[in-house]
Amino acid sequence: MPQGTILKALSGFYYVLPEGENAVGATLIQCRARGVFKNRGVSPLVGDRVEFEVEATGEGTVTSIEPRTSELIRPPIANTKQAVLVFSVTEPVLNPLLLDKFLVHIEKEGLSAVICLTKQDLLQEGSKEQQEVTHVIDLYRQIGYKVIVTSAKMKQGMAEIEDQLAHNVSVFAGQSGVGKSSLLNALISDLQLETNEISHRLGRGKHTTRHVELIALQDGGFVADTPGFSQLDFMELEPEQLGDCFIEFAALAENCKFRGCQHMKEPGCKVREAVEEGVMAQSRYDSYAQFYQEMKDRKRRY
Repeated sequence: MPQGTILKALSGFYYVLPEGENAVGATLIQCRARGVFKNRGVSPLVGDRVEFEVEATGEGTVTSIEPRTSELIRPPIANTKQAVLVFSVTEPVLNPLLLDKFLVHIEKEGLSAVICLTKQDLLQEGSKEQQEVTHVIDLYRQIGYKVIVTSAKMKQGMAEIEDQLAHNVSVFAGQSGVGKSSLLNALISDLQLETNEISHRLGRGKHTTRHVELIALQDGGFVADTPGFSQLDFMELEPEQLGDCFIEFAALAENCKFRGCQHMKEPGCKVREAVEEGVMAQSRYDSYAQFYQEMKDRKRRY
């Protein structure tokens, strides 16, 4: 039975790249999913490696899904290795709390995370906004994340992003209006993804990407553009797991007085000590404390 990879899902159809075919310019097989998946509560996802049957009409049916190495719920995609978190430095304004929320989800899934800041050309030299962005860049690089500053308009940072995507399966994720599609248009010739201007009244962008799709790169890698969104929840994560999703907590937590310390009110907490001593960023701990409380409140409600 032929095998392949789902590159696009749209309106109940799955578009499969047959194994062994060059993804650039390939003809995809339009498939439906076998009804048995619904009975099992499983749906095929973009990125899934699948077996499929081809009918006489040329259309196919997905018959089985291979085990996934990773799975994201929002955006719904499987088997990615790297998440490129795209945030604009302005329009909309860079939101570190939302960035931390994205990072929690990516760390929970075990993906490597790259922070890509867009629209650098819109920052005014020496402005307060530029100083705040520089602080954010320095902070996340110090934590250990790769941060790439780009401008699709000025072609800034394109080579660095290309190197990061090469021979990899990556997902672009971020809230609406940050320039994910513009960035991909700049990276991939003739792509021409739809883009839209930011809404100044609402302070966010319109959704221009309406489905998840893996886009083939010339080097054989794939990158997924995904629908933008501004809300994330923690339904798949327990409060006790949250600390593991803040990578700078790991070395400190080993020396906390109590095993399983939640870094909230426990005495002898090395994480809180590091914050008080200025060794760890207050903003990161504040994000942790807010997320932890949200998760505890949710648990009480349900």
